[in-house]
Amino acid sequence: MTYEREVWHFMGLEFWADTLVATWITMAILLVVGIMVGRGATAGVPGRLTVAFEMVLEFIKNLIAENADYKKMGALLTYILTLLLFILFSNTIGLFPNFTFGLGGIITKENMVSPTGDLNATLALALLTIILVQIWGIRYNGMHYFSHFLTPHWLFLPLHLIELITKPVTLAFRLYGNIYAKSVLMGVLLKFIPFGLIFILGGFIPHVIWLGFSLFIGAIQAFVFTILTIVYVSQAVNASEH
Repeated sequence: MTYEREVWHFMGLEFWADTLVATWITMAILLVVGIMVGRGATAGVPGRLTVAFEMVLEFIKNLIAENADYKKMGALLTYILTLLLFILFSNTIGLFPNFTFGLGGIITKENMVSPTGDLNATLALALLTIILVQIWGIRYNGMHYFSHFLTPHWLFLPLHLIELITKPVTLAFRLYGNIYAKSVLMGVLLKFIPFGLIFILGGFIPHVIWLGFSLFIGAIQAFVFTILTIVYVSQAVNASEH
């Protein structure tokens, strides 16, 4: 990003304004989509959006069943679905132009910020995953769950603790790195668009091939984060078997 980013302050903390706004927009889109899907599901004849949502839901069900014990992890279906859609929409929203209003009309020189292109956001998502891992591990193994930190010997405790820390870090940096790199490349490509096209096309239509590739990367990263979340929780649930 080449523009100066606005910082908001709250209770002594600093937040990037563009990241917060993009996050709120993403959540608002998901909320609207959820309401539309809910209405479509009770309308008798489901619309295309409802059918598409049901396909995604079935995909998540199969994903959990193939990588974990669905009887134990079926309760996480809603969370996993929300996680996948939030990351997917967050990755995608950065492809749209950030319109500004000036004397010359509506123009844009930058795209919107992807919430997942901010390390703070991806660390928060990864932290939620690791907290969920501990909760589900205790739920199905009791306090005995923590005994796996001492296997095969208590001397391995530091290694297990390092692993506990590196899992969320790698989750966060993998997602952040890919989306941030995509955003930087998108910003560079916008510089090569003739000025007139910026007014007419919003600065992103000329790069159809790059947009398609970016959508693909965003979908893959959402899938990777989701599948790793399922695997990590499954490992915690079956910790007593190891």
